[in-house]
Amino acid sequence: MDDTPPLPFSARLRAATQGAHAAAEGQRYVAALVAGELDLAGYLDLVVQHHALYQALESAAEAMRSDPVAGGFVDDALTRLPALEADLTGLAGPDWALRTVPHPATVAYADRIRAVAGTSPVRFIAHHYTRYLGDLSGGLYIGRAVARRYGLTDGSGVSFYAFDRITRPKAYKEAYRARLDALRLSPADEAALLDEVLVAYRHNMAVFAALARHVPDGPEITEAVA
Repeated sequence: MDDTPPLPFSARLRAATQGAHAAAEGQRYVAALVAGELDLAGYLDLVVQHHALYQALESAAEAMRSDPVAGGFVDDALTRLPALEADLTGLAGPDWALRTVPHPATVAYADRIRAVAGTSPVRFIAHHYTRYLGDLSGGLYIGRAVARRYGLTDGSGVSFYAFDRITRPKAYKEAYRARLDALRLSPADEAALLDEVLVAYRHNMAVFAALARHVPDGPEITEAVA
C-alpha cells in the first residue's frame, strides 16, 4: 500500500503544464527579445498585445471580485492595465490607441478570456494563474533585459514589469499556490482548470508566433502597429 500523500493541486497543475510552459518560453520571439536582437518596434508590438489581453483579463477580474471561488485571486497589486497604458504612451505617444491594433491571434486570445473568464470561476483562475505567475517569474527577467537593451533604465516603457506593491515576488507566488491548494474543487472543476491553462498556453504561443515577424529570420505577418 502506498502511503505517499497526494501532491497538492498546485504541484499537479504545474507538472501537467510543464511542457506547454517550456514550449511557450522557448518561442523564437522571446529568445530574440531577451537577446537584444529586436528593434524598439519589435518590443512595442509586444506591449500592444499585452494591453489587449490584460484589458480582457482585468475586466473579467472585476466580474469575479466577489465570487466565492475566484474572488480570492483578484488582487489590485497585480493590476497591469494602467502600467501598460503608461508604457504605450511613453513608447508610441499619447495617440497610441489610434495607431496600434492587436494581431488576430491576440484578438482570439482576448476573446477566449472574455468568453469564459467572466462566468466560470475555475477558467478565470486558469487565465489569471497563467498570466500573472508568469509575470512574476520570467516576466521580471524579461523586464530587466528589455530595460537594458533599449535604455529604459528609468522605468519608462517597462512599468508593466514593475510590481511596486509586491516587494517579495517569491513569497507572493508561494502564497498564490497555497490559495490554489486550498480550493475545494471537484474532479471536473480541476480538469476544467487544467484544460483552460493549456488553452491559455496555446493562445500565448500563437501570439508569440505572430510577433516572430520582428525576428530577423521570422515569418512575415501583417503589421500590428500602423
